[in-house]
Amino acid sequence: MDGKLEAPSELRVAKDRRMLTVTWKDGARDEFSAEFLRVLSPSAEVRGHSEADRKTMSGKKDVTIADLQPIGHYAIRIVFSDGHDSGLFSWTYLSELGRDRDARWQGYLDELKAKGLKREA
Repeated sequence: MDGKLEAPSELRVAKDRRMLTVTWKDGARDEFSAEFLRVLSPSAEVRGHSEADRKTMSGKKDVTIADLQPIGHYAIRIVFSDGHDSGLFSWTYLSELGRDRDARWQGYLDELKAKGLKREA
C-alpha cells in the first residue's frame, strides 16, 4: 500500500525546527507542526499494539524536529528534540495526516482535556 504513493517532491524543516512542510508531486502542500507529528507518531510507543495500549502524549508543545532520515523510498524517520525517533512516517501516513489534520488535532486537544493533561511540559 505505502509503495503506491509517490514520495513528496520536497520535505522542508523550518529554521526554528518547529514545522515540516511536505510538498507533493502534484504541487499540494501539507504543513505540520513538530508537536502534531510527535503526538501522532506512528510508533508503538504512542500507538501501542492495540487501541487499549495507545498513549496520550502530553507536554510536547515545545518539541522540535532534530533530524529527518529517509527510509527506503516509502517513508522518513523523524528524530525529535525529546529523543523520540521510533516512528516511521510513510508517505501514505503523511498524506492521511494532511487530509485529516484538523480533525486529528481537535481529537488530540479533546483527549488532553478529558484526561486533565496539558500541551506544555
